[in-house]
Amino acid sequence: MAKTPSETTATGGEAKNGNGAGGEPSLNILAQYVKDLSFESPGAPLSLRPRDKAPSININVNVNTNPIAEGDFDVVLTLNAQAGEDKDVLFNVELVYGGVFRIQGVPQEHMLPLLFIECPRLLFPFARQIIAEATRNGGFPPLMIDPIDFAQMFQQRMAEEQAKAAVKS
Repeated sequence: MAKTPSETTATGGEAKNGNGAGGEPSLNILAQYVKDLSFESPGAPLSLRPRDKAPSININVNVNTNPIAEGDFDVVLTLNAQAGEDKDVLFNVELVYGGVFRIQGVPQEHMLPLLFIECPRLLFPFARQIIAEATRNGGFPPLMIDPIDFAQMFQQRMAEEQAKAAVKS
C-alpha cells in the first residue's frame, strides 16, 4: 500500500505521529508583530490635492533573521515606501514587521532559504495590508505593494556575500 505524503517524512521514513515528532520537517509561526510603523506626510494638507499624474514611488525591502532559541527564529521584514513629485515628498511610510518561527526537522543546508524566502513570504501579505491602511489613513489611495520575489532577493544577497568573500581572500 502506498503511503500518503502525510504518512512519510521528507527523508522517506515513516512518521511516528501527526504532530511533527520523528524528525518531520515543520515550520510554525509562533507570533507576528509590528516592531515599528512610521507614516509621514510633510506637505499635508497641500500634498493631498488631486494630481494630473501619479507620483513616483520608491519601495525598499529588506529581510533579517536572528536565532532566539533552539529552533526558534525572529524574521524581520522591513518595507520603506516613499512617494514624491519632483523634489516634494508626498508621504514616507516605514514598517518593520516581524514573526517568530519555529523550525524543526529541516536540514541545515535548507535553513537559510527557508528563513530568507519562505518566512518573509508568509509575513508579506500582513505587512502589505498594514502599509495599504497606513497610506489610506494618511489621506492617500492605499498603496498596494506588488508581490515580492523573495527567492530572487535571496539569490542576489547570496551573490553579494560571495563577491565580498572573494574580495577579502
